[in-house]
Order: sequence, then structure tokens, then C-alpha cells
Amino acid sequence: MRFLYLLFVFISIPAVQSQNQFSVDGISYKTAIENAKKENKPVFVMLYADWCPHCNQMKKEVFSDPKVMDFLNKNYICVWKNIEKEEGIALKNKFKTTSLPAFLFLDSNETLLYALKGELKTPEFLAEANYALNPKFQLPYLEKEFLADPNNVTKFFAYLNTLKKGKDRTELSIPTHIYLQTQSDDQLISETNWRVIANGVTDISSREFQYVLKHQKEFAAVASQDRIDRKVENIVNELLRPLVDNLDTVSYYKKREVAKSIKLQKTDLLVFKFDLTMAERTEKWNFYKKVTFEDTEKTAWNDAGLLKEIGQTYLKHINDTEGLKKSISWVKHSLELNDSFDGNLLTARLYNKIKDKKSALKYAKDAKAIGKEMGWNTNDVDALLAELNSK
Repeated sequence: MRFLYLLFVFISIPAVQSQNQFSVDGISYKTAIENAKKENKPVFVMLYADWCPHCNQMKKEVFSDPKVMDFLNKNYICVWKNIEKEEGIALKNKFKTTSLPAFLFLDSNETLLYALKGELKTPEFLAEANYALNPKFQLPYLEKEFLADPNNVTKFFAYLNTLKKGKDRTELSIPTHIYLQTQSDDQLISETNWRVIANGVTDISSREFQYVLKHQKEFAAVASQDRIDRKVENIVNELLRPLVDNLDTVSYYKKREVAKSIKLQKTDLLVFKFDLTMAERTEKWNFYKKVTFEDTEKTAWNDAGLLKEIGQTYLKHINDTEGLKKSISWVKHSLELNDSFDGNLLTARLYNKIKDKKSALKYAKDAKAIGKEMGWNTNDVDALLAELNSK
């Protein structure tokens, strides 16, 4: 009897565990659409990747919950697809998915009814999956209502707020500009229309954004200068970051000029940082040198950390004496802003690279003194001092 009891326990444990673990239904997307038509159900699709921590967390916490799976299986035909495999790749491209995890709610004709992205907790996910069943909360209905009355800001926000749950900001720009075309220039300056611009305008050259730039004080009166500043920074980020991430140098060099045309200190600094990142990632050291020579003292002069970062790049990748001397002047200015162990050590290394032993020794000793006073590990500076004293 004891043997039979243990055997039952060993068999039961995996069975119980399997009920509480996320498992992928292996049906194809095509089969899911066919089943949706037969059963008169919508389709739920999760797009994920094995390397995505938020996807894995959703699998572990949300889709291992029996009540979640019971709800989905009762109301939807469910499909789970890895975006790095054949059907997942096709679905990612078809629905322009750029964020993971992505959750698509479709009808049997493959019309997108609702979409979500990112990690959600169980109550939040269940609420959203329930909303997705209500025709008046679905995208086709909300879009139709909005387009029938495009100057109705309530209908606009109902559509926009549902759309942005599953779409990137760039896809919000089409309905945003449809609404804003119904507004005169004078009407743009209101708290409501500022919210519209802040949430949906992504085109740096658009009439609405250019109007904001020319009337910042008026918009600050209905919003705040801090909100205006954040919008300006965000729109430059949205313009340039994807190009840097994709190493699209041709488009980047064109678009950076558009961003620089704003001619504000905060946007100049953003463009400067993107320039440095693009130059480093593409190893265009002549461009890096050109940008830093032109703009370091104009845009980064009060940022000790950034001055030291530039100095580190010069130490690693720039070899001409003129450039190294210039970088030394920038790092020495960082020490005027904030005397530091790493700043002194960097200055010593830069002097050592141009073979100025006397100056290198001075700054290495200063670094050593700071490190000793603070009780820090000084192995790096000790090695440099040993090297300098052996010459």
C-alpha cells in the first residue's frame, strides 16, 4: 500500500504542476482563424521572445493562473507565437509589432479589435481582455465614431487612449493630426489641445509642433514650461533614437539637421549626445572629433561627467596630439567643476599618451592623494605611477 501511495504522489505532482504552468498551444495561426469562424469567437494572440524578461514574467505570473487561462479559453481562440520563428515573424510584421510582449485581439477576418503591450499584472490583464470583448471599446468602433466627428475631442481621446495601449506613439500621429486639422492656430493654445499635442504629435516638422516652438510662453501659461521642455526633448528623442539604434547613418545625418534647427540649448545637448553615440557605435572617429571640437564647450561645458566620458573616448580611440591636448583641457575643466579621483587619473593618462611625463606625474599624484584620503583602491594609479617612474 505504501508503494502504491508513493507512486500516486509521484504521478500526481507533475500533473498538478503542469496545470499551474504556462504551456503553449501548438495550433497554427491559420487554424486559429478557421476555428474562430467555426466557433464564432475572436482570436487572442500573444507575441513573445524567449529572451524577453517581461514575456517570461507574464508566462510565469499571469498565464500560469488557471482563472486567466479559463477566461481566455472560454472567450477566445488562443495562439502563442515566438517572433523569432516563422509564424511569429509574419505576425510581428503584419501587425507592426515593435514592443514585447504584444497581445492582439482579432476577429475571424483578422481585423485588429484591441491591442496591448508590455507587462501587466493579472487583474489588469483580465480587465483589459474583458474590455476587448465589448464592441464599444474596440478599435474599429472607436475609430468610426471619431472619424464621423473628428473635431469632437472626447471621441478623439476615447480612440487615442485605446490605440496607445498597444501601439507605439508614431502610430498615434494619424488620428492626432486629423483632429488638429479641425483646430485653428489660436485654438491650439488650450490645456485640452496641449494634451492632444503632447500625446500624439511626433513629427518635428509638423505645423502644430512648430507652432509650439514659436509660442512657448503661451503654451506654458496653459500647461507649464516643464511640460513644454519635456515635449521638445521627447520629440527629438523620437526623431533620432531609432536611427542611432539601427545605425542608419544616412538618415541620421539628415534628421540631425532638422533637430538642430530648433536652436535650443536642451535640444543642442541631446543632438550632441546622439552624435557621440552614433560616432562611437559606427567607429567614425573623425566625426567624433569634429563634433566634440565644435560643440563640447557650447553644450557640455557644465557637465563634469560628460566631459570625462569624452576624455575617456579620446584616450581609447584618438591618437593625434592636437585632439588629445584638447581633450585634456576638457577633462581639466571637469576637475574645476568637481575635483575627482577618476578625473585626475584620466588627465594623467591623457598626458602620458602625449608623452608629457611631468604633467602625468602631477595628476597621478593628485589622484593617489584623493584615493588615499577616501580609503579607495588605488591599484590603477599605483600602476601608472610605477610606469611613469620607470621612464
